[in-house]
Amino acid sequence: MFERHPTPISQQIPEVSVSPGNVGSAFTVSVSSVEWQTIALWSVIHGLFATLTYWHAALPLWLLPLLGAPLVAWHASYQHEAIHGHPTRIGWLNTLLAALPLMLWVPYGIYRDSHLKHHRNEYLTDPIEDPESFYVTAGEWARFSEPRRMAYRAVNTLAGRLVLGPLFVAGLFLWREARDLVGGRGRVKAWAFHAAGLAVLAFWIVGICDMPLWLYVLCFAYPGTGLLLLRSFAEHHAAPEAEDRTAIVEAEAPLALLFLNNNLHVAHHASPGVPWYALPRYEVLRRRLTGGREERIYRGYREVVQRWLFRPKEHPAHPHY
Repeated sequence: MFERHPTPISQQIPEVSVSPGNVGSAFTVSVSSVEWQTIALWSVIHGLFATLTYWHAALPLWLLPLLGAPLVAWHASYQHEAIHGHPTRIGWLNTLLAALPLMLWVPYGIYRDSHLKHHRNEYLTDPIEDPESFYVTAGEWARFSEPRRMAYRAVNTLAGRLVLGPLFVAGLFLWREARDLVGGRGRVKAWAFHAAGLAVLAFWIVGICDMPLWLYVLCFAYPGTGLLLLRSFAEHHAAPEAEDRTAIVEAEAPLALLFLNNNLHVAHHASPGVPWYALPRYEVLRRRLTGGREERIYRGYREVVQRWLFRPKEHPAHPHY
């Protein structure tokens, strides 16, 4: 059903040394203390964002989400790199470079902590332990009202994930955070830092660019979150064994660049510290050393669309919990 074949490598990766450990263990990647490829990426993303927002009034309204959504998703992909220790070895600097909240709804510090917990691979897809799981327990499912079940079924289709997913994930996240804040368990420092980032962003968007906030939400933040959910839709699935719960989508440019090669998700979970520009080469090496292993591999996002655009990928209740 799923074929194994090498990922096309379209670029050379200079000054990166990838060396394997034992088969099945993590790999090590030696990079410079400052990753100039990622610094350049940061400059391009923020430069394009500043240009697009400043000149938004000169563009037709229909074009704004087509340009704004990829920029927001690209920035979120950059934030993901920062979470894993890029582009420098200075933690506070990486945080500062990644902290501008273009998606609006999630504080970077909370995203960082929850994503690192997600990388406890033995708990992948677990509805309790994995903060990025879309599954629920059978007991929760039994208690859900029918409208809530309909919402979970909807976001288990790709169309639902793209259209309703941003509202679903942001609403669920904000409700849980509000509950924790009221209960005295809130992450006040992360929210304070987020509020400062929102103030800077609002000053630029509303004060400098004269863009209505509703326009930014509809043309940048909401569709950008939806585009990011395209990447994550097929990257994990329920399976009895933890090593079988991650998939690969063999995307080409521009989506591979937009997602910073994180579509090679098995490689990313095998060695999260590998930088985005080294992941394709690392993936080739990883497959050579694990050549006999069957893995779930999709031939690009077109296959994902064909399979699950209007059909649920899996039942929302985790079958192996």
